[in-house]
Amino acid sequence: MSVFLRYLLVIVISYFIGNFAPSYFIGKITKNIDIRDYGSGNAGATNTFRVLGAAAGVIVLICDVLKSMLAVHAGLWLIGTQLGGMVAGGMAVIGHNWPVMLRFKGGKGIASSLGLVLALFPQIGLILIAVGVIVILITRYVSLGSITAVILCPILLVIFGYSWEICLIAGILAGMALLRHRDNIIRLKQGTENRISFRRKAGR
Repeated sequence: MSVFLRYLLVIVISYFIGNFAPSYFIGKITKNIDIRDYGSGNAGATNTFRVLGAAAGVIVLICDVLKSMLAVHAGLWLIGTQLGGMVAGGMAVIGHNWPVMLRFKGGKGIASSLGLVLALFPQIGLILIAVGVIVILITRYVSLGSITAVILCPILLVIFGYSWEICLIAGILAGMALLRHRDNIIRLKQGTENRISFRRKAGR
């Protein structure tokens, strides 16, 4: 099989791997709801956490990370290069954000992007997790922690000396994440963004 056909196969497979939306299925199974009709309207871990609780949110987070890691390994296997893994992971993120199976209304791609980074660049992934968690703990804005991490990712890839192709794809993914967070960015500027609470609710 030619390199072109292998890349085409990787792109298609990875996109449909990204289409798998655990938040949607958990919402249907546990509450018989479409998670996209509640909260922020996104099929992602943060919205699942807010609408369905911590346990469901953690499950979705893990599944979203793992699906992009699966796509990355498919790319590494079929293409045999780090760039192949990057393309595969990027397509999984696109499939997560704009899933044809859910009429192109998906999540924001943060957990899926994290899975890509952890699979290919674990050292950078751990740095991004640390930075994101610190920002969230200080500000209690999940969106700000996510935005900070996605902006930092391509910068770190450049600093660590990765190829321009990989850095370019990371930059495109960062741009997509910022686009998906445009409403959050507006609310952050206005001071109306929702903060996450670390306190247990009364009676629990």
